[in-house]
Amino acid sequence: MADSQLSAAPLPTHAASHPMAGPGYGKRSAPDQQRRTNNDFAHLPPREAAIAAYVDRLPDGADISVKTLAKHLPYGQCALRTALNALQRTGHLRRGREHLAGAGSQHWITRSWWSRTARDDDWWASFTRGAVPEPEQPPDRARPTRTRAHILLAALGRTAPVLSLSQADCAALAPLLTEWFARGATDEYVLRALASGLPSPVHHPAALLRKRLVDKLPPEPAPSPTRPPLRILECARCRTPGRPEALPGGICGACRGEGAPRSHNAPLSPPEVRSRVAEIRGAMNQRREGTPA
Repeated sequence: MADSQLSAAPLPTHAASHPMAGPGYGKRSAPDQQRRTNNDFAHLPPREAAIAAYVDRLPDGADISVKTLAKHLPYGQCALRTALNALQRTGHLRRGREHLAGAGSQHWITRSWWSRTARDDDWWASFTRGAVPEPEQPPDRARPTRTRAHILLAALGRTAPVLSLSQADCAALAPLLTEWFARGATDEYVLRALASGLPSPVHHPAALLRKRLVDKLPPEPAPSPTRPPLRILECARCRTPGRPEALPGGICGACRGEGAPRSHNAPLSPPEVRSRVAEIRGAMNQRREGTPA
């Protein structure tokens, strides 16, 4: 029953109540998708189709982590994790990290790329290399979505509660912030510029932010050759980064049971962590016992 209810289209209200991730994180729509229909996920099993339909109708920036989805869907975290891995295998989802070249940030940002249109491994490999162009506007314009600027402004209240804005304030200020992004500003740079050194008290947050958005507007960047974003994909199970051709269906060889050695830099699994901790504690106890008083 829950599957049939969730997969029914449209779902006009759930996107508004679903929480957004921190600025710069959350769902990121892949480019050049086909227009939405009622049969987009008919090729999937009922549970995966229901979850895919829910995620597809969330705006960019929505928190699609397993923990958050479990609070809004009638499935446990284990079932959701299994379903999201299945959506990776069928080409709707990829996880990885992205660094925007020339944007002034030194950090790799965790990404969850979503595609309503199922993509094969070759397409995701091209997307990772930046060979797939990203349009200025999403191709599906029938559904109004919040812009990147609107999402960041709406989330400002989490960073500095005195900067909480109304829906109307976000809509009015978003065009000013869009110009910052056009000049290469990152989400982190914007947050520092808008939320640091605040007066006390802040009587009119919208007026203060409007002044800062105008007065602190970054200069236009010097012309430079266009560089695509730097992206890497990660295994859906162990989160080990790898080249796209080494992650068919979003899963590395080791997790597929092919016996491929895991990278020394790969994160340890929970059992491996516990084993290492036990070894270290044992060695420390032996050293204490052998040390004369």
